[in-house]
Amino acid sequence: MDRKRQEIDCFLEKQLEWCKKQDLILQEIELKLYEMKEIAEYARDFEKNAKELKTLNIRINELKKEVHALESQLSSDVH
Repeated sequence: MDRKRQEIDCFLEKQLEWCKKQDLILQEIELKLYEMKEIAEYARDFEKNAKELKTLNIRINELKKEVHALESQLSSDVH
């Protein structure tokens, strides 16, 4: 294999690893967003007292922070 081909292969392997990492982050975000949706639908469909609503809001806010933290790990730079 010539040097140029080795460089291309190395570059492509790095790109593949980068894509895999980005995909894992996106999967985590998707799970958290799905959980947020389930909480919102539960709150919509069933009567809750103030304490229950507060607990649900706290969980949604926690998930929101987690999503933002994961979003900050996403890199738009292609190596």
